[in-house]
Amino acid sequence: MAHSKALLVLENFIGGKFVTCSSYIDSYNPSTGDVYCRVPDSGKEEVEAAVKAAKDAFSIWSSKSPLERSRILNKLADLIEHDLEAFAQAESKDQGKTITFARTVDIPRAVYNFRFFASSILHQTTECTEMATMGCVHYTSRAPVGVAGLISPWNLPLYLLTWKIAPAIACGNTVVAKPSEMTSVTAWMMCKLLEKAGVPHGVVNVVFGTGAKAGEALVCHPDVPLISFTGSTLTAQRITEKSAPHCKRLSLELGGKNPAIIFDDADLTQCIPMTLRSSFANQVRSYVKKAQAEGARVLCGEGVDSLTLPAGNQKGYFMLPTVIAEVKDESCCMQEEIFGPVTCVVAFDTEEEVIKRANSVKYGLAATVWSSNVGRVHRVAQRLQAGLVWTNCWLVRDLNLPFGGMKASGIGREGAKDSYEFFTEVKTITIKH
Repeated sequence: MAHSKALLVLENFIGGKFVTCSSYIDSYNPSTGDVYCRVPDSGKEEVEAAVKAAKDAFSIWSSKSPLERSRILNKLADLIEHDLEAFAQAESKDQGKTITFARTVDIPRAVYNFRFFASSILHQTTECTEMATMGCVHYTSRAPVGVAGLISPWNLPLYLLTWKIAPAIACGNTVVAKPSEMTSVTAWMMCKLLEKAGVPHGVVNVVFGTGAKAGEALVCHPDVPLISFTGSTLTAQRITEKSAPHCKRLSLELGGKNPAIIFDDADLTQCIPMTLRSSFANQVRSYVKKAQAEGARVLCGEGVDSLTLPAGNQKGYFMLPTVIAEVKDESCCMQEEIFGPVTCVVAFDTEEEVIKRANSVKYGLAATVWSSNVGRVHRVAQRLQAGLVWTNCWLVRDLNLPFGGMKASGIGREGAKDSYEFFTEVKTITIKH
């Protein structure tokens, strides 16, 4: 391409080296709509090379003590934190989120992911029981599984990629990661820091490309025994099908349609700002048109208010925050996940009614409940079909505790104990004395 010299060109990171690819994908700056980056369009050949590098590095990395691995993870966290502003600027440009959000949430959380699992791996315990009448002692031991295939989404690029890499390598596995082809830049930047952090060559390999080519090649590879995936339910169904012949271990964190339930005794001074943040955090016009066709009313935003953009952003992917009312429960806007600044507001009369309606969607990732009645928040939280329920708050996470969804929102959980169990094999050993 004539303009390719002006573009940022990424390379795969395999065996500790950056490797060019024979073909590339255009990546767009969402604020301008212009191509600004070229991402490798990797396939079976690149995945094969990455898996081989990971297999070759496994014996060296898995033989290191948890303390040695912990020190390296902490060093990598320090290096990312040192370059936090550069990472935040890149994440904002590549993904389209505000620079403030990238600076205060995405990149600090990526740093914390490494620090958290660097500490967590030092404090895991195993089980031991005694059968005195048989003269036997039983205990368990855990060992890394092997090469982990990690596939992360576009909405929280480095945040969720490191949420997978950190526990995988802390437990002694090596990894082949595939970030979203739409938001690959910060993963590539992280690769530049791995050697300086002391990560041996081949422990972390990053192959860029589409899910259909690079992702499927990784999922189908016989030498990748476990797959951790965050993304759509539809893609997860295909991953499950392709993994079945190999009996692979799967962790699937999928979509959500997260209800925010606001009772009449809620503290609106806290509730409204948080609900606005949770509703409009991601930056889909067809849903608004469908809702209107179904009889819903758009209170503000798309189709109601005008959006004026500077000349340089006329082709950018901008949409006004949109609020829709009088939406039917069976509407696509109420049933499907919308990755855009669109929220639906509907009234309810009773606790029983709102629980039933909140549980009527196929997803079950998260929910929020706002009420000053302590008994009510406990009752409602227990009955909501969601893997995580926030009451009178939002996005407050203790990484020690499980994260994951019910129903079509996923299989498995992630967190200190859950990730440790997913990324290790357990063995029971019996000693007769």
